[in-house]
Amino acid sequence: MTRPNIILILVDDMGFSDLGLMGSEIQTPNLDYMAENGTLLSSMYNCARCCPTRASMLTGQYPHAAGIGQMCTNLGVSPAYQGYLRDDTVTIAEALKTAGYRTMMAGKWHVGGDLDTSRDVRAQIGRPEHPTPQQRGFDQFYGFFDGVTHFFTPHLLEENGVPITEFDEDFYITDALTDKSIEMIEASVAADEPYFLYLSHPAPHWPLHARPEDIAKYDGVYDKGWDAIRTARHEEMNGNRVLKSNWDISPRDESAPAWSDAPHQAWEASKMAAFAAMVDRVDQGIGRILETLKANGTYDNTLILFLSDNGGCAEFMAEDGWAKFYPDTTVDGRKIKMGNHPHVTPGDALTYQSYDLPWANVSNAPFRLFKHWTHEGGISTPMVVHWPARLKDKHVQHAACHVVDVLPTLLEAAGASYPTEYNDNTIQPLAGESLIEMFTGTDWEREQPIYWEHEGNSAIRIGNLKLVREFNKPWELYDMDVDRTELHDLINKLGPHADRLTRDYEAWASKQGVLDWNVALPLVLKAWGMTDIHG
Repeated sequence: MTRPNIILILVDDMGFSDLGLMGSEIQTPNLDYMAENGTLLSSMYNCARCCPTRASMLTGQYPHAAGIGQMCTNLGVSPAYQGYLRDDTVTIAEALKTAGYRTMMAGKWHVGGDLDTSRDVRAQIGRPEHPTPQQRGFDQFYGFFDGVTHFFTPHLLEENGVPITEFDEDFYITDALTDKSIEMIEASVAADEPYFLYLSHPAPHWPLHARPEDIAKYDGVYDKGWDAIRTARHEEMNGNRVLKSNWDISPRDESAPAWSDAPHQAWEASKMAAFAAMVDRVDQGIGRILETLKANGTYDNTLILFLSDNGGCAEFMAEDGWAKFYPDTTVDGRKIKMGNHPHVTPGDALTYQSYDLPWANVSNAPFRLFKHWTHEGGISTPMVVHWPARLKDKHVQHAACHVVDVLPTLLEAAGASYPTEYNDNTIQPLAGESLIEMFTGTDWEREQPIYWEHEGNSAIRIGNLKLVREFNKPWELYDMDVDRTELHDLINKLGPHADRLTRDYEAWASKQGVLDWNVALPLVLKAWGMTDIHG
């Protein structure tokens, strides 16, 4: 068989249960179809946050070894916290380009360091501490560099180094990224070259921006509230048999009120409708890509992977908090109403809102906690794998795997090798393992543990046991086979196992250069010009 074309699709802040195939009321027929005719990985893990996940996935290293141990801020302490991809790593694009692939990217980069908005931002892009996709192996790039964007008039959008600053009235970034991806695919097929396309959607990350016709599809759907929707998703998920066991759903998060006690219910429902519309539009674009592959005859031998960079996001968009870090005008100068104001309906270009903790608790059903934490709600994503030439029947695979496994998987699919040296740099050995056998239905078990650390939230999983802690809190121990929703802490019953896992985690953290978050946090706040994490 000839080498496959490869499309890697990453979405931003989508929770474990936000796809139709995972029990959601959000309409995702194209991803549902891909899962029904491919492989669903129910225990794929990310790194709990956007840029650490991207760095790990692109390089086959854990985030610290890739250079992004926290976020994109350079803490000035070690390569583990430099905030951009390290030179002793190679990206998927660099490895596949060496193997003869055309390499293309559309969307969010966010592994190239924080840009200083007090100075000329464009002049910073491309410097050693702000590498671009084209400096890390991509032949073509259409997208933006920061971690968040405006969906109707995005800042810092460019195509192959040329800034894009004017947008027509119908512009919407999700559709533009789909359009550009299709252009790139068609050009590669015309040139008869195998390609790797990395489609990195900013959706459904805040701000809640969506097309009116998509929001209208969810009018009234969320009026019943987060308690009813969360329960319904869990029941549907169990009925769909997409989980290894019918685990009990975790209780509603203690910070979320009962729906019956929630003020401004119509506004709350409108936030989730806008979020659903953003996911819906991503799925529509995937449908267009599938039709393109069928039309040009490359559908069967195109390997497509789809996943999310972390769990649902519980951040509240306060006008005097996070929102102050982002432009309060559109590119064409219109004033944006920043923040979660109950009298402002989200969705259009002059709003800037988030869907907040109670709905994120729905997105992450049946799990606990959210983006940023290393409990299951923060790190779990379904991965959909579609490759008609190799995957003939539906498979649901439950073995634990991690985004660090993506690069070795794609190298094996492409018949490409992993370099020991690149650009005169000695390259770190891969930390991940290939998943090709699991994709094709073979029983597969990971040989190595899986590790996490993000801002003091830490975990290790070996087989069915997971040791996990929140920052400055004690370790907890769970049996993932019987209790993946992390309701029954075994730390006192399985003390010797916990001790062994703790030693393994600490040895890994030391080797990775993990910095105690009590030490790192003041460095982050100083770099951000803040006195506390809320501004």
